[in-house]
Amino acid sequence: MNRPMNSLGRIAALAAVLALGACASQKAPATADVAVSRNAVENAVQAGAADLAPAEITAARAKMMRANEALAAKDYKLARELAMQAQADAQLAQSKSNSAKATAASNALNEDLRVLRQEVERANTQ
Repeated sequence: MNRPMNSLGRIAALAAVLALGACASQKAPATADVAVSRNAVENAVQAGAADLAPAEITAARAKMMRANEALAAKDYKLARELAMQAQADAQLAQSKSNSAKATAASNALNEDLRVLRQEVERANTQ
């Protein structure tokens, strides 16, 4: 009879260890996700998102703040979800910024080409 109790005790101890390990493993990914999202927000800001994609960067910052609050409250699941949303918003903001810059560069190039064509036409008519 003592043997089944030992097995039960071992199973209970193993379950406790696994539960503690699961809690610790949730904290590490959540912390990492928050850090990655923070970098994504910083990259978007450096790409000009504050001026070129203000709504998206504002959303990313708000979610980032909420993710940090959830992390501090040890709500790792919520922290991870918010961090991933913040990262997506930051990436969208950065993409919109890059697109706006590319469009502006293309427009400037087209204007330069238009002026050059006018100069060539004027030179050919003289």
